[in-house]
Amino acid sequence: MSLLPVSSSSAARWKLVLGSPADAANEIPLSPDYGQMDEVLTQLYDNDGERRAGLGGSAPKVSRWLGDIRTYFPSSVVAVMQQDAMDRLGLHQLLLEPEILRTVQADVHLVGTLLSLSRVMPQKIKHTAREVVLKVVRELEQKLANPLRQAVQGALSRAVRNPRPRYAEINWAATIRANLKHYQPAYKTVVPEKLIGYGRRGQALKEIVLCVDQSGSMASSVVYAGVFGAVLASIKAVKTHMVVFDTAVVNLSENLQDPVDLLFGVQLGGGTDINLALTYCQQLITRPTDTILVLISDLYEGGNEREMLKRAATLKAAGVSMVALLALSDDGAPSFDRRMAEQLAALGIPSFACTPGQFPALMAAAIQGQKLQV
Repeated sequence: MSLLPVSSSSAARWKLVLGSPADAANEIPLSPDYGQMDEVLTQLYDNDGERRAGLGGSAPKVSRWLGDIRTYFPSSVVAVMQQDAMDRLGLHQLLLEPEILRTVQADVHLVGTLLSLSRVMPQKIKHTAREVVLKVVRELEQKLANPLRQAVQGALSRAVRNPRPRYAEINWAATIRANLKHYQPAYKTVVPEKLIGYGRRGQALKEIVLCVDQSGSMASSVVYAGVFGAVLASIKAVKTHMVVFDTAVVNLSENLQDPVDLLFGVQLGGGTDINLALTYCQQLITRPTDTILVLISDLYEGGNEREMLKRAATLKAAGVSMVALLALSDDGAPSFDRRMAEQLAALGIPSFACTPGQFPALMAAAIQGQKLQV
């Protein structure tokens, strides 16, 4: 069988993809840049996909490799290669060295790794680790905070109307729009027939409970949930609770003012007891019809499944707006318990994965009582 001719450039790229064993005779020349790329790829991957010891246990060697991949590959590829290096070569322990940590490209996955190591992290690296986490959190806040605030505040103004507001409670934008037909040309002003106001000052119009599974598989979701929780807590018209769980439950609501402290309060790993978590959250809820409960979990229940479903049904029947997010991340299609998701859906509790970019619209729809689309 004859093969179509392949240009030298295409052949070189295929050699990078397939590895040196695909060109055992070394017949395909590589440019200097391609040669360096081939070297850093060879240190991580081989033809059969098994683990290599190319980076060994040498911290300086790892540091150079981390610098090389940032030189030759775009940031999206760097993040994938770093994650592969941690999974294939066991670099988690090397991340406990500050000089290595400073060379790694900071992203959500790295934060998840640091959080999983926080219990065994030596004191000398904790400051560096916090700097890395702070950098990622600030970048996420810059990207995600305004869309969430605008979506939530807009939804609150549309969903909550006070027909007899005091002067300080008047929603002037909504009032003017509703009374434009009463514009008086002679006076060049609008004479409002009715006033539209916000709820009373100091009163939370909605309560939001973020109930977050902190098992190891949910690392990215935990990071995003922490950032979103901090943003929601900054909105005065919303009272936000942040609860994390594995086989125990921890209320981190007091840490919402500082998402970095909040994330370091998370203990990634362990089992999952969703029923216990929902039982705790149920005790926090004082106004069911004004409460949105967001369960962020892959739904692999290690506790009492029957009681968990019964608890969810009770919350729903009480008027709580409840949604189950199988993942809150950009990591692609998540692994989750499909049977449990179907049972929750049968109770009227939508269960679906959600990217961080979709979360503001989700919260706005929940606040307005709209049907959430899967």
